[in-house]
Amino acid sequence: MEIKTGGIIVGITGASGAVLGKKLLDRLRVQIPLQQRLKVVLTDTGREVWKYELGTPLPDDTGFDVYRDSDLFADIASGSAGYETMIVCPCSMGSVGRIASGVSSGLLTRAADVMLKERRRLVLVIREAPLSLIHLRNLTTVTEAGAIVFPASPFFYHKPDSMDELLDPMIDRILQTAGIEAEPYRWGS
Repeated sequence: MEIKTGGIIVGITGASGAVLGKKLLDRLRVQIPLQQRLKVVLTDTGREVWKYELGTPLPDDTGFDVYRDSDLFADIASGSAGYETMIVCPCSMGSVGRIASGVSSGLLTRAADVMLKERRRLVLVIREAPLSLIHLRNLTTVTEAGAIVFPASPFFYHKPDSMDELLDPMIDRILQTAGIEAEPYRWGS
């Protein structure tokens, strides 16, 4: 599959839902040809939550370049690197707040800031409930700045029988929203 972008960044924060980040990376590993650029950045808390929720650390052999949040010299920290799409999955409300206020305290928030300033695609898969007024205002701010807010809310039209059947259609919709070819569940199909 050919992606019409200069590359994709996946960010993983410390929000609960590491399984979403894992499923997204697993799908991208299969779908993205080797010549396409895909970079991954995890916050420190993202690494901790990944290990806690999935029972194992992120493997070293992901097939992608994986950065620490402290690595501000990574190419994804600059608009000149040409990455066209960033998906933050899962995205904590703390990360949304930093992105909304332009506080690039680490590589993940800097890369998101780059997406916004360069008018490129930024998809924030938020994982929080309930939402406070502060959260809602930050979500409005990032939306007005050009980000796409994608709540991690699975749907049930297709009557899923397993966790995979519940989450896979949502991963398809995330990919489609990010401009990546996918075959999401369609109502009435």
